[in-house]
Amino acid sequence: MFPLDRTTHERLTADLPDPLREAAAASFAAFEALPTPSSKEEDWRYVEVPESLLEFEIPEGPGSKPTPSSYEALFAEVAGRADIVDGHVVDVAGRNITRLSDADLPSYEPVVSADKFGAAAGAFGGSGVIVQAAAGEVVAHPVFVSVEAATPGALTIPRVLVVGGEASAVAVVVEQRSPDGLEALVLPDVEVLAGTAARVSVTVVQTWGDQTTAIGWHRLRAGRDASVGLSEAGLGAGFSRLRLTADLVGRGADARIAGAYFGDDTQTLDYRYFMNHIGPNTTSEMFLKGAVAGEARSVFSGLIRIEPGGQGTNAHQTNRNLVLSAGAEAHSVPNLEILADDVRCGHGSAVGPLDEEQRYYLMSRGLPAPRADRLQVLGFFEESLQRFPQQELKPVLRAAAMAKYDRVAQ
Repeated sequence: MFPLDRTTHERLTADLPDPLREAAAASFAAFEALPTPSSKEEDWRYVEVPESLLEFEIPEGPGSKPTPSSYEALFAEVAGRADIVDGHVVDVAGRNITRLSDADLPSYEPVVSADKFGAAAGAFGGSGVIVQAAAGEVVAHPVFVSVEAATPGALTIPRVLVVGGEASAVAVVVEQRSPDGLEALVLPDVEVLAGTAARVSVTVVQTWGDQTTAIGWHRLRAGRDASVGLSEAGLGAGFSRLRLTADLVGRGADARIAGAYFGDDTQTLDYRYFMNHIGPNTTSEMFLKGAVAGEARSVFSGLIRIEPGGQGTNAHQTNRNLVLSAGAEAHSVPNLEILADDVRCGHGSAVGPLDEEQRYYLMSRGLPAPRADRLQVLGFFEESLQRFPQQELKPVLRAAAMAKYDRVAQ
């Protein structure tokens, strides 16, 4: 196991391409300088993360062989696949996917995180995969990436970079998982770079075990007339935090963000989403729905920021939450920051229990109260799941959410 120090940083990043290695060096400097985040900071409001998490160490290799994925079996065919175990790439197959150490990234623009966990991910994340679609290439089937944590007490940093060339099209599905009872810290990093007129979609299914802590990042950058879809199903982890930053840089860029999450027992599911409209005539939609039960907690903080150059922007964000138990709580904080004068922009937020009027209506049609409530929950998640680009996942995600509800309802 390797501690989080300079020697480990240099060891893990030595084989990266120059742009990624330079970004890692800047992240290491930030990691040494930054304090551990606290709930006093607005970006970490409502949650508290123990500083002891950064005492975990990075495993020298994968702790086990990859286990079969139940989600990959949903696809009749994939264009490529990879297994990442404990942050180490153990298998790669397909023309459009390769290891980050073999990537050619002459125009990569690094981003250094402003918090200590993000800086740690950048500084020590030496292993990962890159999915690439060349200019004009349409990848007919999705690329599947399986991400596992297997070693107790380990800090792992799985990285997935997706690059869509000019006028290309590619879809990626990332599964993130660990067994229940595995105490580990995972810092997953998913980054999307969509070139001019590219069409890129990424779907993440998060089923970390109940003792796993996950603090992750989704970053996307869209060029002129590019279209990016990014969806996440958040079902697992003891504590899961996801920070998404979307930069719509080129004229006419579009982003569609969808999410469905369900926390029970003592889970915390924390979402911080930032949509930056930089170029003119850009469009975006953020649509997330979640439920909490038991003593679980969910947090959504979303910001749409429209820069002075973002004239003609059309943007909207929606977050709705069901609170299914007296001990559960949900926080929803949508925000707008508009620096242009020719825009259409809005947001909606709701937190509350199941609708008594809907229950009464369904019961008046002959359904008993438990079935009426279950049908409400089913319909609640359906509106979000239908926005996921890979509809092959929809039946399994729906079943997973309803299995959680059935346990709660008992």
